[in-house]
Amino acid sequence: MKRATEDAHPQGKDDEDLPPGAVAIKKRSRVPGVMITQHVEEVPKGKSTPDITRKPFALTIQEGKLAFFKAVVTGDPTPTVTWARTKGDTSDPEKYRMRYDEKNGEYLLEMPNVAVNQADTYKCFATNMYGKAVCTTTLTVIEASQNDPEDFRKLLKKTTIVERKKKPKPQKEGEIDPKLLELLLSAQKKDYERICADFGVTDFRWLLKKLNMLKKEREEEQSKMVEQLDKVDQVVVKTDGTAEFGVDMKLKDPNSQVLLYKDGVMLPYSSNNEMKHNLQQKGSKYTFSIRELGPEDAGLYQIDVEDCNVLSTDFKIPEVEFSSKLQDGKAKEGESVEFGCSLSAPVDKITWYSNDKVMEEGEKCNIIVSEDKLVHKLVIKDCETSDSGTITAIVGITPCHASLCVEDARVHFTSGLSDTVSNKGESVELSCVLSSENCVGVWYKDGKKLESKDDVKIVKDGCTHKLIISSCKEEDAGRYRFEADGRKSEAALAVEDPPRIDSEALGKFSEPVIVRAGDNAAFALPFSGKEPMKVHWYKADEELLSGPSVRIEASNTQSSLRLIKCQRKDTGAIKIKIKNEHGTIEAQSKLIVLAFPGQPAPPKVVSAFKDCINLTWLPPPNTGGASLVGYNLQKRKRGSNLWNLVNPPEEPIKEKKYAVKDVFEGAEYEFRVVAINVSGAGEPSLPSDFVFARDPKKPPGKVTDLKLTGSSYNTLCLAWSKPRVLRGVEDEAKGYFVEVRPIESVDWSRCSSTAAIQTSFTVVGLKPMAMYWVQVIAANEGGEGFPHGFDNYIIAMPPPVRPRFTDQKMKSFVVMRAGNTLRVHVAFEASPLPDITWLKDGAPVARHVTVTNSAKGSQLLIPTAERSDSGIYTIMVKNLVGQETFNIEIRVTDDPKPPGPVELEQSVPGTVTLSWTPSPDEKRDDRLHYMVAKRDSVKRTWRTVADHLYNNKFTAANILPGREYFFRVFAKNDMGFSEPTEAPTWGTTKKREKFTLVFAESKPLNLQTSPDFLVPLKMHAAPQGYECYMTCAVRGNPAPHVTWYRDNMSLNTNANYYITNVCGVCSMLILRVGPNDRGEYRVVAENNLGVAECSTTLTVRE
Repeated sequence: MKRATEDAHPQGKDDEDLPPGAVAIKKRSRVPGVMITQHVEEVPKGKSTPDITRKPFALTIQEGKLAFFKAVVTGDPTPTVTWARTKGDTSDPEKYRMRYDEKNGEYLLEMPNVAVNQADTYKCFATNMYGKAVCTTTLTVIEASQNDPEDFRKLLKKTTIVERKKKPKPQKEGEIDPKLLELLLSAQKKDYERICADFGVTDFRWLLKKLNMLKKEREEEQSKMVEQLDKVDQVVVKTDGTAEFGVDMKLKDPNSQVLLYKDGVMLPYSSNNEMKHNLQQKGSKYTFSIRELGPEDAGLYQIDVEDCNVLSTDFKIPEVEFSSKLQDGKAKEGESVEFGCSLSAPVDKITWYSNDKVMEEGEKCNIIVSEDKLVHKLVIKDCETSDSGTITAIVGITPCHASLCVEDARVHFTSGLSDTVSNKGESVELSCVLSSENCVGVWYKDGKKLESKDDVKIVKDGCTHKLIISSCKEEDAGRYRFEADGRKSEAALAVEDPPRIDSEALGKFSEPVIVRAGDNAAFALPFSGKEPMKVHWYKADEELLSGPSVRIEASNTQSSLRLIKCQRKDTGAIKIKIKNEHGTIEAQSKLIVLAFPGQPAPPKVVSAFKDCINLTWLPPPNTGGASLVGYNLQKRKRGSNLWNLVNPPEEPIKEKKYAVKDVFEGAEYEFRVVAINVSGAGEPSLPSDFVFARDPKKPPGKVTDLKLTGSSYNTLCLAWSKPRVLRGVEDEAKGYFVEVRPIESVDWSRCSSTAAIQTSFTVVGLKPMAMYWVQVIAANEGGEGFPHGFDNYIIAMPPPVRPRFTDQKMKSFVVMRAGNTLRVHVAFEASPLPDITWLKDGAPVARHVTVTNSAKGSQLLIPTAERSDSGIYTIMVKNLVGQETFNIEIRVTDDPKPPGPVELEQSVPGTVTLSWTPSPDEKRDDRLHYMVAKRDSVKRTWRTVADHLYNNKFTAANILPGREYFFRVFAKNDMGFSEPTEAPTWGTTKKREKFTLVFAESKPLNLQTSPDFLVPLKMHAAPQGYECYMTCAVRGNPAPHVTWYRDNMSLNTNANYYITNVCGVCSMLILRVGPNDRGEYRVVAENNLGVAECSTTLTVRE
C-alpha cells in the first residue's frame, strides 16, 4: 500500500455530509489525482484511511460498446466503493453495474451498450470509518452514425463541464496584480522589464525577492507531477495564421491529465487539429495551437498538469492595422537590405519572419523601432542567396508579406571589419576577408585614403586584407573603411588610455615595507594615463581616508601614502587602485609592523634535585611579527622581591628548556621566562609553581578510615584520615584524588583535575539511584600512592525515608468557583524518589487534569474547573520504604440560582406555611439548601427564621393578626447566597380612624454655621517605608472646602498623597513614608461664614 502524505486543503462540498463530530483533514495520495479526507483526529495503530492505489483511466469508446472503469482500493477496515457521475445518477441497474473482481482485486463500473448521453465525468469513492478517498475520470462516447466527419463536435461527445480555476483574492489598492506574478513565473529574465511595463510597473527590482520565493514554491509543486521541466515557449503568432505556445517536460505519471485554461476557464482540445485548440506531443514537447484567430482569443492561457501550473502566457491582440505595408526587396550578395512598415497605432514590438523563421536582433539583422513606435524596420545584413524568400511582419494577428530576392555577386566579404578597441601605445590590427584573392582594395580613415608608412602598414595575404597600426595614438581613433570591387566594410577604432604602471616601479612597490611598532610607514607609486584619474588606497580591503594617522598625497603622475605611528594590528596588505574613464589598475604591497613578542606560557618543572631544577616552556602565541632570537630565564626565592637572570645576558637560551644548576639545597624557587626578537625583550611570563631544590620524594601510602558521611541523588560526601608516614618508604601526602567508576563500566574517572588538600570531598554530578565504586588516592611531589576504596558499591541516593506529608496546614476540603483555575499543591518528603498517583473517587483523574511531580511535592492543576470535577481526590505517595495517602474533597460550584415562586398557606391559626419551587441548581449540588427570612409591618427589620432547609417547605409560627408579614427564600451553597425570592404579603393592616393634626405656625430656622473641627489631627510618628494615615472631622453649613498643606504648600493636587472627604471626615494617606515627608501638616476648612484650621507634625523614624 502506498502511503498518503498530509496536505492542507479547505473543506469542500464532499465534506458537507460528514457525520456529527467528525473532522475533515485533507491528505494527498501518492497517486496523482487522488484526494483523501480523514474523518478522525488520529487513526489507530494498525488501521488506515482508504486510498485508491490505481485510479480508473479516461475512456473513449464507440456508442453501443461495453464501457467499464477499474479501480484498486486499499484501507483497513476494507473500504466501501461507490461510483457517481456529475450530470446524473448511476442507480439504473440496466445501464450501470458495480461489482468486485476478487481474482484481480479490482472494483468495476460496467456500462453495457453505452449511450451518448452517458458521456460525463465520473467519480470513484472509497469510504471506511476513518475517512474517504475520491478520484475522477472521464468517459467520451463516439456516435455510431458519422454523417458529417468534419463536424468533430458531433463525432466526439465529451464532457462539457466548464471547470474554472479558483479566482484569486480581489486585488486591493497598492497590491501586486496576481496576473503579473503568474506571467513572471513562466517568463525569462530578459522579458521581465517588458512584462512589468505592460502592467505599469517601471521598477521591478523590489519584486524579485517575492518572485524568487514564489518560484521555489512553484518548483516544489511541479516536482510532484513533473520529473523534468526544461524549455518554456511563450505564445507567438505563426505565418500560417495560428498561435502556438508550449513546454518541454517529462511527466512522472504518463497518465496525468494535461489541462488548458483561458482566463481561468478550462478549454477542450483535440490532438488531430480538428478543433480550435489542439495539442501536438512529440516526445517530451507539448505544443498547443489556436486556429482561426480572432480578437476573442486574447487572454491569459495556462497549461496545468492535474492541479499544478507549468506555463502562463498572455496572448495580446492589439487593435492596430498596417497603414503602409512591406515593399518587396532586392539586394546583391553581401549587401544589406531594409524592410519597413507603418502602423495605425503605436506598438512596442512586432514579429518578423524570414521564410517562416523568427528574426531576432543580432549579427544577422537589426530591428529598428521609431520613437513614436509607429514605424518598424528590419535590416538584414550581409545578404546571402539563402535569404531569398518571403519576409513577413505580424502585428497582433494581422500579417503583412513581402518578397526578398538576393542576387549572386562576383566578389563579396566573407568576413567584414569589426569594431575594435585598443590601448594607447599598443599594436592593433583591422582585417577583413574577400571571396576572391584577385581583388585589390583601398583603406580609408574618416573618408581619407590611407597609405603604408612607418607606423601604419597595409598587408594583403591572399583573400585577407589587413591594416596594422604598430603604436596607437589618440589621433588614430576614427572610422575605418575598406572598399573592393564596389563592396565596402566599415568599423570603428577606439583608442583608450587607461592607467598604466611602469614594471620597475611596480616591482619596487610590491616589496614589503617593514617598520617597528610606533614608527611611520610610507608607500609611493608613479603612474601614467589619461586625466583625470582617481586614486584610492586600501588596507585589508578597507579604504583609507586622510586623517590624523593617514596622510595621502596625489598628483597626475604619482600618489603616496604615509601611515603615522603604526601598530602591530596594522600589519596586512596595502593596495592602490587607480581609475579613469578607460579602465582601472591595481597594485598591491604589504606592511609588516614588528613589535615586542608576547608572554610565553609559565615554565613547567620537569624534575627537581638538590643541585639542579629542569624546566620547559611553550613559545608565546604572538612573536611580534618576527622570528624569536631566544629566551631569558629568571628565578626568585620564596619571600624575595628580586628576580635574578639565570642565563648570561648576552647568550639568550635558544631552546625551550633549561637546566638551572645555580640553586641551594632545600631552598624554594619560582621561575619566569622572557621571549626576545629583533625588537627586543617582551613581557615576562607568569611565574611557575614554587619548587624545592631537593631530591624527589617517595609516594605516600594508602588513606585510612575511609567512610561515607552523607549522600543524595546526585552527591556522595566522603571523609578519610591521612596515610601513615614511613621514612624512606612512604612520605607525607600533600593532596588527594577521588575517583569513581559506575558499576557497569571498567574505567575510573577522576572527580577533580587538581588534588584536594582537605581529608574530605563531595562527589557531584551523579545519576540518581546509580551504583558506583569509589576510591581515594593520596599524592605528593613524589607521585601518587595506591588507591583505597570501599568493599561494596554505593548507591547515589539519600538515606531511606518513608513518604511523609510535610505541610501540616494542608486542607482536606476545597471549594472552587466553576470556571476558575484549580491548583492543589501537596508537599512531601521521601527517599528514594516515590511513585505518585492521583485518583478521583477511586479512579484515575481525567485527561484534562494536569499533574506535575517533583522530588519534594506534587501539584494537581485544572485550568478551567467544572462542576463535574467535584469529588474526593486521593494522592498516593509510595516508595520502597512504604506509602502514604491523603484525601482532599474538592467541590466545584457557583453562586446558586434563586428558588422559584413562593406560595403561602395557613392551616393552623398563628402559623403560615411557605412552599416554593426548587432552585434549578438543586439537582446538581447536593449541598444546596434554603434559608427563610421574615419581616413584619411593625419591626420592619429582616431576620432569619430558618436555615439549612433541605426541603421546599417551612412553617413560620407566631403570626399575629393585624400585621403584615413579608417572607424571602434564599438558596445557599458553599459559595454563598442566591438572590432572594419574594413571597406574597401575608396579613392585613388595622383600619385607623382619620384624625387631623394642627401644627403651630413655624418660624424659619437658619442652620448655617461656620466651619468647626469636631476631631482635630493627631501627632504621627511613622517608620520609613511604611504608610501613614491622617484623619480629622469638620462640620459646617454650607459644607466647607477642605485644603491640606505641608509646610504651607498645598497637597490637594499632589498625586503622591491620597486625599478624601466623606461627609466631613477628611483623611490623607501617604503610601510609603520617606525622609522628605517629615514636617508640619495643616488642614484648612472654609466656607462663606468663616475659616477653621488644625495642624500636626509628622516625624519619620529610621
